[in-house]
Amino acid sequence: MRVLGVDPGLERTGYGCVDLTIPAAPRLIEAGVIRLRRGRPLPQRLLELDRELGAIVLELGPDLVAVESLFSHVRHARTAILMGHARGVILLAAARAGLDLAELAPAEVKRAVAGRGNAVKVQMQAAVQAQLGLAAMPEPSDVADAIAVALCAGRRSAVPGRHRTPALVR
Repeated sequence: MRVLGVDPGLERTGYGCVDLTIPAAPRLIEAGVIRLRRGRPLPQRLLELDRELGAIVLELGPDLVAVESLFSHVRHARTAILMGHARGVILLAAARAGLDLAELAPAEVKRAVAGRGNAVKVQMQAAVQAQLGLAAMPEPSDVADAIAVALCAGRRSAVPGRHRTPALVR
């Protein structure tokens, strides 16, 4: 199974694509960051994200797209609302491509990949590096987060009886 994990952002959106074939170790196909031009109007950044992500989906041909579910804290409500815009573009890209979509809670991803639901960025980077046998920790942390989302979603969907969210459009 090929899984594309995406860590949404309005300046940097990380992505990581992994192949998971049980019992073999997961294999990193590609990872990177979509850098959106700071200072541009929000609609223009969302359009840029849509174009870039659409091209990545087309090139990598994932079976599943995975993204963290929206997390909000009272002190950062505005941030959650803005991130919701980026997530919407990601959900749309998956639906447009007719792909299954997995939405995972941030704590679930951290627990599954780093062993702790409250793991910090550097712990996630180290865990991803170790699990994929990478020579260096993925940088920036947005990339490691996206890879972690892909790993968690792929493993979760490989477990019999676990539910995968169907694509919105076929």
